[in-house]
Amino acid sequence: MEPMIRRLDTFSEWIGRAAAVSAVLLIALVLFDTFSRYLFSSGSIALQELEWHLHDLIFLLGISYALKHNAHVRVDLFYEKFSPSLKAWVNIAGIVFLIIPFSAFIFYTGLEFAKDAYAMGEVSPNPGGLAYRFAIKSAIAAAFALVILQAGSELLKSIQQLRRK
Repeated sequence: MEPMIRRLDTFSEWIGRAAAVSAVLLIALVLFDTFSRYLFSSGSIALQELEWHLHDLIFLLGISYALKHNAHVRVDLFYEKFSPSLKAWVNIAGIVFLIIPFSAFIFYTGLEFAKDAYAMGEVSPNPGGLAYRFAIKSAIAAAFALVILQAGSELLKSIQQLRRK
């Protein structure tokens, strides 16, 4: 069980680093776009849309990373006072009944969303915008597949916590 947890956690760390690199790229792109627009009076719809896409990637890739680092939204009013074994049971219930079903639903609908965009040959409605809209839409499904993988790691950690007791 431990090697699997380590592999899944390492993978989430790499995904988190990819989100961090995307953030740096987004900053550089915004700076470039701003200077181009205000200093040289030349803007680009494609660059602005690329900014949106990078912002999407940062958010989507960061979900599984946040889950790994326990930085996600949780009502800690009661949880922080729970014993380690009760926390493990709460985590297991949350993962099995909330995170995995919700993520599976978003994964499935995200795949359909991307497939429809691909089938239609969807492009930006803006002149000079980006083509291949399905690529960013497929990131939704990919992000929630990553959440399911990290939820599996968190589930195994909670089971280990109960076994130690």
